[in-house]
Amino acid sequence: MTDEDEWYYSLRDGRVVRAEEAKAVDRLGPYPDRETAARALEIARGRTEEADRADREWRGDDEDDD
Repeated sequence: MTDEDEWYYSLRDGRVVRAEEAKAVDRLGPYPDRETAARALEIARGRTEEADRADREWRGDDEDDD
């Protein structure tokens, strides 16, 4: 993927941007297209939930930590 093909989600204002439009600390990505970048928070939430689930399984916990 080249810089031209990369899209990011701006955490500051919720816009889909190119790398030069937002500081690295303020963005999620890169993503291959605008549509995927627009779903960045949903993707991150799903990954976090999966990691939390894997941690619970590894520890042998049966209950959610919610």
